[in-house]
Amino acid sequence: MALEKPQWKELFSEVVTSGLCTGCAACVVACPHPVLDYETANGVYRPFHLDIDGGPEDCTHGQKGCTMCTRACPRFRNWESEIDTHKFARERTDDEVWGVGDVLLARAVDESLVENGQDGGFVSALLIYALENDVIDAALVSGLEGDGSTWRAVPRVARTRADVLETAKSRYTYSANLLAYPDAAEGGAERIALVGMGCMASAPGAMQSRKAGKLARRLCLTIGLMCSKTFDDSIFEELFEAKYAIKRADILKMNIKGVFQIWTRDGHFHEVPLKEAHAYTREGCKLCPDFAAEHADISTGGIGAYGDWTLVIVRTDQGRELMNAMKENGLIETRPGDDDPGAVALLHKLAVVSRKRWPDTAPAGPRRIPVAIN
Repeated sequence: MALEKPQWKELFSEVVTSGLCTGCAACVVACPHPVLDYETANGVYRPFHLDIDGGPEDCTHGQKGCTMCTRACPRFRNWESEIDTHKFARERTDDEVWGVGDVLLARAVDESLVENGQDGGFVSALLIYALENDVIDAALVSGLEGDGSTWRAVPRVARTRADVLETAKSRYTYSANLLAYPDAAEGGAERIALVGMGCMASAPGAMQSRKAGKLARRLCLTIGLMCSKTFDDSIFEELFEAKYAIKRADILKMNIKGVFQIWTRDGHFHEVPLKEAHAYTREGCKLCPDFAAEHADISTGGIGAYGDWTLVIVRTDQGRELMNAMKENGLIETRPGDDDPGAVALLHKLAVVSRKRWPDTAPAGPRRIPVAIN
């Protein structure tokens, strides 16, 4: 990388306009010049270069040697092997289709976190512990805009227990949580956690392995959310309301457990077949190969048979230290992953399905692992 010094011009052609871009916004927050922005209108969720300093397809700062956008991008060139080697000191083996790490089940002991959160409240417990025990100063998360009635996910900064509780539960439309980084940094945060799907969870590792400066150092903890896809905002009116008479303002909670589960404020529960939602898959998800948030310190997902437990993959020493500390303090309880063999099998299956998305025309990384299910 150092010799060629690839910049926005290469990122634009190889990632942004090739279909590989997931819209994570890492390039936008890493750019040291005011030339990159981010589009969310009409479900685009993609970075763009302002029509100055080189135009949409090039960058005069890049021509002078700035490479920060390509250093930050978790889909640029040999990203997977680079981040594997940086995070785990090795590349994964052929059977590690969901990445490196140990699988277990976990849930919060505090029942109020279980009730307020999703799938056992584990992520809420983890963030609260890290914030209250001098592990991090802030976390980049997603919340709902306004009073929550639009169900539009937006990036937020969590600094307190109250912030964590307010932003708990899952949203299934996209939020580029990294866009909250400037607010966290301007507020004085030096140790920042990132919560996000695999597309975002690989960004800190990319920045750190490619030495992307202060931003790479500040992003000190990554909590990954297992994710097959997110959906375009139009799913609310065009599917939920048009076919099932469920208005977005009436939705209280959503989850996916083989079907789209929707709880409404009038106390009713609805199920929408997942196959009906596929047409609303967000464009940036269609080629994403990472179901299991493979480069997080701890990856989490609600794919098990037990609705109040989270499937957890502990991937790094930092992740293991946090898990041990939370157990010692009586904040979480854990079970072996083998207690739910169906969840482990589903983890493998969904990881394989996602890895098949990576196109043959792209750098070979994710496709070098056999995709046959054992």
